[in-house]
Amino acid sequence: MSGDERRAIGLARGIARHFEDAGLASLAEFTVKNGRRADVIALDAKGLFTIIEIKTSLADFRSDNKWPEYLEFCDFYYFAVPEDFPQEVLPDEHGLIVADRFDATILRQSEEAPMNATRRKAQTLRFAMLAARRLREVTDPSV
Repeated sequence: MSGDERRAIGLARGIARHFEDAGLASLAEFTVKNGRRADVIALDAKGLFTIIEIKTSLADFRSDNKWPEYLEFCDFYYFAVPEDFPQEVLPDEHGLIVADRFDATILRQSEEAPMNATRRKAQTLRFAMLAARRLREVTDPSV
């Protein structure tokens, strides 16, 4: 595992803790319907989805052209970066989170862009099924 991968795992942990404290349930590595895998996705009590794209370095951001493909699968979209990331290169129209492995802070709120209702229903079911499967793997590793 590379240093960037270890750092991304740590950031995902801090992001999950932040959203849990805010009352949202989150999953790491969630594949949306178009086949793209979101770093973190969170679901709130109203059924609204937030996708968080983790960027560990400037090179990571510059080499990634797929992030716009997540936008139709969430109501809110954030970039999450470590504290030493050059934030000025990130698009202003999306939310911004600074994170470490212990917590995260939202520096810029995401604007809401409501999802298609049919897509939301299907994604909510996929979110629930994946969460249940992951819980089952933890409680019964022989599965």
